[in-house]
Amino acid sequence: MISNVIGVPGWLMEAVKTEYFIKTGLVILGAGILFFEILQAGVLGIVQALLVVTVIWYICFWFCRRFRVGDEFAVMLSTAVSICGVSAAIAACGAIQGDKKKLSYVTSLVLIVAVPMMVVMPWIAKAFEIPDVVAGAWLGGTLDTSGSVVAAGALISEIAMKAGVIVKFSQNVLIGVAAFLISVWWTLKKGAETGERPSAGVIWERFPKFVLGFLIASVVFSFMLDAATVSATKGTLGGLRVVWFALAFTCIGLETRFTELVSMEGGRPAAAFLLAQAVNVVWTLLLAYLLFSGVLFPAPVL
Repeated sequence: MISNVIGVPGWLMEAVKTEYFIKTGLVILGAGILFFEILQAGVLGIVQALLVVTVIWYICFWFCRRFRVGDEFAVMLSTAVSICGVSAAIAACGAIQGDKKKLSYVTSLVLIVAVPMMVVMPWIAKAFEIPDVVAGAWLGGTLDTSGSVVAAGALISEIAMKAGVIVKFSQNVLIGVAAFLISVWWTLKKGAETGERPSAGVIWERFPKFVLGFLIASVVFSFMLDAATVSATKGTLGGLRVVWFALAFTCIGLETRFTELVSMEGGRPAAAFLLAQAVNVVWTLLLAYLLFSGVLFPAPVL
């Protein structure tokens, strides 16, 4: 409202540091990504995450190409819709050293779309009597922020919330892998365009360093600290993560101009994102049903 109605005063713009806040929050998030918990909770969540990320990333990129959206924009949109929204978009932007204005567009689009989905999807799950564990896995694979997954899952049941968090965390683990692969691919792509031979140094220069913080925090809390320490710090770290992400989302709001969302490149990036998200909703529901309902594998007990 401030950004679109009143206008952000110049003195406040100095504090609008979206990337700084969310990168810090992502490193803290790494401390909550415990490999043993994800594995114990079920390999099914990891399988779903891999299938969602690979298929939806390619589909969104294909839509972007069809709509004549540039590859830089396409990478950020595809990574956002397939992995975990804002966090993944920032990792992708860092990997390709992308345009910050385009990143702001993507993050705003993700948050705007997530709000109605967070309300409508639980209603659909209840209206069609989708089993709670399937509904939770569906939410975790489609909603693009961890907070929206928890909120939407809680509207259904505790089981749905747990299933959603498991799947979402399984996707969050892929942030580092995706950032590395994107940085390598983008470096090779640029090298082919310019005729320069990409080196390991160039790849390292492009790689978003905050992802290393995310991975190191996850490894330390998963393998190097005792369970009592991890348990004792979980609440504090969770609170800190909420604070940093809240600051980041506030900054996104201050940077968001709805007229720009419609006007930028004729609305084609938004159209590609929305179509990919529609496919994501259907594809993820199918996967959640096949993996979590007991059709192919025993239904997990949460």
